[in-house]
Amino acid sequence: MSTETHASGPRVEATDWRDRKRYLWLWGLFAPTGLFTIGLPLIWAFNEFGWHGLAQVPFWLGPVLVYVVIPLADIFFGPDGDNPPDEVMEYLENDKYYRYLTYLYLPFQYATLIMGAYLITADHLSWLGIDGGLHIIDKIGLAITVGMIGGIGINTAHELGHKKVDLERWLSRIALAQSFYGHFYIEHNRGHHVRVATPEDPASSRVGETFWAFWPRTVWGSLISSWRLERTRLERHGKKPWSLQNEVLSAWLMSLALYAVLLAVFGIGLLPYLILQAIVGFSLLEAVNYLEHYGLVRQRTTSGRYERPAPVHSWNSDHIVTNIFLYHLQRHSDHHAYPTRRYQTLRSWDGAPNLPSGYASMILLAYFPPLWRRVMDKRVIAHYGGDITRANIHPGKRDKVIARYGTPGAEA
Repeated sequence: MSTETHASGPRVEATDWRDRKRYLWLWGLFAPTGLFTIGLPLIWAFNEFGWHGLAQVPFWLGPVLVYVVIPLADIFFGPDGDNPPDEVMEYLENDKYYRYLTYLYLPFQYATLIMGAYLITADHLSWLGIDGGLHIIDKIGLAITVGMIGGIGINTAHELGHKKVDLERWLSRIALAQSFYGHFYIEHNRGHHVRVATPEDPASSRVGETFWAFWPRTVWGSLISSWRLERTRLERHGKKPWSLQNEVLSAWLMSLALYAVLLAVFGIGLLPYLILQAIVGFSLLEAVNYLEHYGLVRQRTTSGRYERPAPVHSWNSDHIVTNIFLYHLQRHSDHHAYPTRRYQTLRSWDGAPNLPSGYASMILLAYFPPLWRRVMDKRVIAHYGGDITRANIHPGKRDKVIARYGTPGAEA
């Protein structure tokens, strides 16, 4: 193979370049396998030693991982900063090792769901050192853990759903079935990517809008948007929306079938925990949506249309640990610029606004609006050169926000 030369020096050969994160990506499978590799062994061991109080903690493995372990690891290991060079992009895109890792997430995701359903409904768990069944608090913790695995699975579905391979698109729908959020596949690809960072986008949050106010707006708005998108698509083909060709309906039917099988096997007592884990799963997704475009807005051009999405319209972070667990989702500007680009080739952009920490840390911050405003509002103001009026502001809070942060040019 010949080596081309740039003005700055010899060109990098694809066969010579090595992805230093190649085997770190295997850690992305820790979330769906953690119940089996860490949770159940710890529960058994703690019970064996008579530490029954500690044996309850592993049922909360999901929150511990998302809200404690990953944020602390982000602080310890710091930013990533490793971008693949142009010369290796095609080679890296075509390396199927990376896509197989995303495929593997799904069987482990569903193994965790099934194991969780069994543990929640079982009357005898002596093999874990538990007399009888689980306590209600353990069931709630386990359902939240299962839901968080499903929520991270939505990110896996996001990665797969953008691809042009039919298998991957079907796997995306399967990953979404657990959280009953199959309409995300339609709304995200054909809605969010068109309307991102505009007031019309239900998945773009606004200054003055707390996460708790954003949650019902985005959940309901995304559902309505996905239905309208599918109805419009079907009408163009002379078809009615109430048919199995409606991808929203087919996605919901997939979830109904899954839930029906689980309830038939494990009993109706599982239902409240299925509902809880679904809410936890899609709420984790919406927490990520909340922070990805907070306050950022595309300006209108002289023609009245919105400018094209650019790196300045997405909050990014390059902390390596969350990068690994979320398949480079934090390199969000590059994702919006190249939606079909595979996760291993996504790059950090100069000039893109950056969050002060990784997504996992920022999700936790978003739950506490005063802390969120203190950390993020000044960054939005700085991004717009001190002019908060250029930001995406909650319509009902516009006057209050402008009064709080002053006139254009004033400091926060």
